[in-house]
Amino acid sequence: MGKGYRYNKNEPIHPYPNRKSLGYGLLGWKVKLLNVWIKYYYMPELPEVETIVQELKRRVVGKTFNDVEIKVPKIVRFSKESFDKYVKGKKITGVMRRAKLIILNLSSNYSLLFHLKLSGRLLLLKPKEKEDKTKHSHIIFTFKDNYKLVFNDLRKFGFIKLIETNKLEDYFKKEKYGPEPLDKRFTYKTFKEIVDKRPNRKIKQFLLDQTLIAGIGNIYSDEICYYAKVHPLRTMSSLSEPELKKIYKGIKYILKSAVKHKGSSVDDYVDLSGKSGDYVKYHKVYRKEGKPCSGCKGKIKRIKLGGRSSCFCPACQK
Repeated sequence: MGKGYRYNKNEPIHPYPNRKSLGYGLLGWKVKLLNVWIKYYYMPELPEVETIVQELKRRVVGKTFNDVEIKVPKIVRFSKESFDKYVKGKKITGVMRRAKLIILNLSSNYSLLFHLKLSGRLLLLKPKEKEDKTKHSHIIFTFKDNYKLVFNDLRKFGFIKLIETNKLEDYFKKEKYGPEPLDKRFTYKTFKEIVDKRPNRKIKQFLLDQTLIAGIGNIYSDEICYYAKVHPLRTMSSLSEPELKKIYKGIKYILKSAVKHKGSSVDDYVDLSGKSGDYVKYHKVYRKEGKPCSGCKGKIKRIKLGGRSSCFCPACQK
C-alpha cells in the first residue's frame, strides 16, 4: 500500500502528516490524526440508526435488564449505582430515534441514549452466542433471558447516557437538533422556512447542519444533491422553486430508500445482527471520485468544503 493510510479500498492513499506542521509531541499527532479520521471516516447517519431502532423495536421491547459489564468506563456517562437503581431489573418499554441517537425507554421512567459516533456498533447476541471477535466490545448489557446487548466501538468515540424520560425534550433542545426529515410534520413549508433563515448557506453545508435538519451526513447529502441535480457549492438563495422542491423530495426519497435497504455499510456499520446494509450499491456519487456518472458517463469529482469532502457530477449537477 505504501506509506500512508486508507480506510476504504476506494479511497486514495493519504500521505502521513508532515511532522513540522504538527509541532512536536504526541498530542500534536493525536489531534492531526483525529482530524483525518473525521474527514475521511464515515459516521452512521439517519438510515443506519433508524435501521437499528426498527430492529430493536421488534427484538428487545419487553426484555428486562439484569446486569452490565463496563470495560471502558469513559463510554458510559452514568455510574454503576445509577444502573442498579434505574436500569437493572427494569423493562424496555419502547425504542425511538432522535437525530443519530438510539433511545431505549425504561419502566423506571429513565431512558438509555446511545450514540454510535464514528465506529460504534450495537449488537444483540443470543444466549451462548460468542461476543464480537474484534475485541472491541466495551459495554455488555445482559437481559434476564441471557440475551446480550453489546456496544462495540473500535475508536471509543461513542457514548451511552442515562436521562429521565420526561427530560428528553429538554436534552434535544440543549443539543439544538433540527426537525426530523422523515416526520410527517416536516413539510415543504417547514423546509422552505428553514431555507429562508439560511439563504447564504451552501447546499452541502445546509444539509449537514444538524440544527437545521437532523440526521443527514456526508453520504446522503451527496446523494440528495445528485438526485436534485444541483451543485453542492451553490447557495440556498440561488435555487429556484423547482430546485428547492426537488431537494425536499430528494431528502424524503433518498432517506426512505436507504432505510428500506438497511443503510450503507461503508466502513464499520452493521445492523443489530451484525449484517451489512445494502444501500451502497445504489450510491450514485458518494466515494465514486473518478468513476463514470451513471447518468451522463462523465467523471465524478470530489471537492473539499468546510473540512468535508463532497462528490458530484460536474455535468449533471449545475
